[in-house]
Amino acid sequence: MPHDIPLKSATLTPREVPHTVSPGLWTLAWRRLKTDYVGTVSLAIVAIFVALMILSGFGLIASDWSKETGVNYAPPSFLGADYEGGTPAAPAEPAAAPPTASEYKSQIVDPIGDVIAQLKAGKAPSEVPAAPAEEEKSVDPLADIMAEIRGGKGAKKEATAPIEERKATLPLGGDKWGRDVLKKTIKGSETSIFVGIASAIVATFLGTAFGALAGYYGRWVDDVFNWFYSVFSSIPYLLLVLAVAAVLQQKGILTIILILGLTGWTGTFRLLRAEYLKHKAREYVQAADALGASNVRRMFMHIFPNVSHVVLVQMSILVVAFIKSEVILSFLGFGVPVDVVSWGSMLNEAQNELILGKWWQLAAAGTAMAILVTAFALFTDALRDALDPKLKGRLGS
Repeated sequence: MPHDIPLKSATLTPREVPHTVSPGLWTLAWRRLKTDYVGTVSLAIVAIFVALMILSGFGLIASDWSKETGVNYAPPSFLGADYEGGTPAAPAEPAAAPPTASEYKSQIVDPIGDVIAQLKAGKAPSEVPAAPAEEEKSVDPLADIMAEIRGGKGAKKEATAPIEERKATLPLGGDKWGRDVLKKTIKGSETSIFVGIASAIVATFLGTAFGALAGYYGRWVDDVFNWFYSVFSSIPYLLLVLAVAAVLQQKGILTIILILGLTGWTGTFRLLRAEYLKHKAREYVQAADALGASNVRRMFMHIFPNVSHVVLVQMSILVVAFIKSEVILSFLGFGVPVDVVSWGSMLNEAQNELILGKWWQLAAAGTAMAILVTAFALFTDALRDALDPKLKGRLGS
């Protein structure tokens, strides 16, 4: 009779049951974004620009951008100090010998020059009657100063501080005052990127709030917000921005943020209104209503997490648009004040320099803006694909 072999129970304890958690939307989005090489490289470029903005904001780099370190219109280092804007320099003519004291004739009309000359010669002026001998020895208050000038000395006797020698070339050239274009570009990125991000946050907040109220409540609330949307959309965007800038009549970074934020919320409003109209009739919102959740809780605790990817993509789109808008405003003179540098103000200065053949400030500001805007646009496209709920099941966990 075979011995009974005790069999291990096939029932697993709760600790032995394999525990799997379905990845969420943001986890899947990050996995998809990492597989997109163009999106990853674009994200790295955007991160570098944002890091430069933060370091410049704290004064760790480009804090002395306004210091005149080079000669006027100093060429870039890779062109050399002899660069003359692409045209060969004319041969230098031999300098004429300075006139001697007897040959020099001043072009400045001195109304008492003849009188002083007659007094120094010991003669009485022709217009003045002869004076006694003791009166001819009167003290001339300008005698010492004139003697120092004729002797090649300055009237100022105190020693002056030595002038710091300016560089003949700079890494990316210099402007008409000799300021470093590279440092100006970094400092300008701080202004342009900060204005773009801050304005996008303001516009996204307004568009999200207005869209949520209009889409969730509907009826007369929806009619009021749609009327505002129609008014703002009927005016060309650039004209609307210039009109608001003319009304505010005060230059500054805060003014630009308000101008762009108060005029750029319409696109976000349209998308969020449609999303709230679609989600408010779904089962999970009705279940929350049955459990006694308030309207505010249903709008921002239940519906908003399911449409947050739309908000994030819209905000990244607005950052690109507002960086370009800030550059246009500063170029036209409605942007930052004179003592603040941005990519737009650099382009405004460069238009006069370009006539003289000094192209490096235009190239530096234009290239930096083109790289950032292109990288941000490609990152936005990759982010939109990564956050698309329809792609949720295409990537294995």
